[in-house]
Amino acid sequence: MAPKAENSSLSTSSDTESMDPLLHLLKILPFSFLRVPKLRLKLPSLSLPSSMTVFSLVLLTYFLVISGFVYDVIVEPPGIGSTQDRATGAVKPVVFMSGRVNGQYIIEGLSSGFMFVLGGVGIILMDLALDKNKARSVRVSFAATGITSVLIAYVMSMLFIRIKIPGYLR
Repeated sequence: MAPKAENSSLSTSSDTESMDPLLHLLKILPFSFLRVPKLRLKLPSLSLPSSMTVFSLVLLTYFLVISGFVYDVIVEPPGIGSTQDRATGAVKPVVFMSGRVNGQYIIEGLSSGFMFVLGGVGIILMDLALDKNKARSVRVSFAATGITSVLIAYVMSMLFIRIKIPGYLR
């Protein structure tokens, strides 16, 4: 059986013919007397931020993530803890939540995050010390500051871990 040929004269209906007349009036009537104004708007020109601004924002974001800022906002732990001395009965402040790996005080997270950022900045300074276009005294000061920063960050981070988890790596 041969396929039927479609009659093109029967299928010439457009969207306006099938539309409800009231809807057609609501669509056309307001625009018959309203005109689009001629505006001369200037698009705001946005310049890219400097590389140091981007670096600072990335470093700040890194600090907040490493410090456990999201944890601090969700759980709302105290800033520091307290413990009672067994001998004297006096209440002493405690910065590290010892024995709990999954918990932290706010100061504990901020100090640990600062040590990680200090180590990262030390590595950046050691990289800057390799630039041959800088004076020798500047390169030596960058290298010394970078090495010192990395060493301080490492030693303090290991101390924090030993306080947090007694008997770890001994």
